[in-house]
Amino acid sequence: MSLLTDVVVGFIAFQHLSFLVMEMFLWDKPLGLRVFGHSREAAAMTKVLAANQGLYNGFLAAGLFWGIALGTDGTGVKIFFLSCVVVAGLYGAATASRKILIIQAVPGAIGLLFVIFS
Repeated sequence: MSLLTDVVVGFIAFQHLSFLVMEMFLWDKPLGLRVFGHSREAAAMTKVLAANQGLYNGFLAAGLFWGIALGTDGTGVKIFFLSCVVVAGLYGAATASRKILIIQAVPGAIGLLFVIFS
């Protein structure tokens, strides 16, 4: 597995850790309100749902870090978790915001291609 591939996968993992932080801890804070474009009222009503979503993003990050830690034996793990990232990004883009396509699905697809072709 090339170093560049692990850097790309690591970037995607850190990206999902940041999603965890934003959704679990900053959802109803000024930064979270600005990033997600919610009102305080909407954020208060959806805070528990966002925290659940953040937890899932944390699982994606953990899986990607696990794949990196396994080295060449982690190829299958990386493919699985990057595929999950892409599917989640496509679903989010179709149902919530088209920005998710660029922020989540495209990086996931690029990472998947790096892993497959390395």
